[in-house]
Amino acid sequence: MPAIYSAVQRFDPTCNDQWTNFIEWCGLTQLREVISLDSILCPSVIVIDELTAEDWQHNVNENFKCDLFHDLEYLLGKVAGIDRVNVLALMQNPTDDEFRSFSDDRFTFRGFDLVELQTGISALINCGGFPKAFSSSDLSPCGLLIDHAKAMSVRKLLRAEYPDEHHANCDVWAIWQMKVRSEIAGERP
Repeated sequence: MPAIYSAVQRFDPTCNDQWTNFIEWCGLTQLREVISLDSILCPSVIVIDELTAEDWQHNVNENFKCDLFHDLEYLLGKVAGIDRVNVLALMQNPTDDEFRSFSDDRFTFRGFDLVELQTGISALINCGGFPKAFSSSDLSPCGLLIDHAKAMSVRKLLRAEYPDEHHANCDVWAIWQMKVRSEIAGERP
């Protein structure tokens, strides 16, 4: 399974009151940055209504995925010059072998998110919690699950324990964050 790519807005303590209010609401005091496909907290910097004919040659032509791209270099060109953007490599519902097959030194693995595809809401960080499926201590400083088996287990528990909650019907997304240019070049910040 090849990776696909996204460019989302950064959400971290530099967002000031928005960050502070979010941390107070969710209680996830371990967070240092949210790295997610959550469309509210980390919206895509690609505006679907503004896609060009050329964009459609490089993006994922599926419902709810039009802001994701197969072509990393093309996406990097589109977001060049945009401040506070996270470029992410992604795999949707990967097997353990597929997840382990990704290797691109420009990216750092951050974890697994569980996102309801149609609404783009993360069940891990933006639903108020699902204590029968996971605890807040299971989440990394980026708001993600680190272990593939744990992510698949949480997905199964969400569906079993919360069958009437549409945010619990989610996909597992493996997420790698692109390093900043100084990290890629081996420089010290």
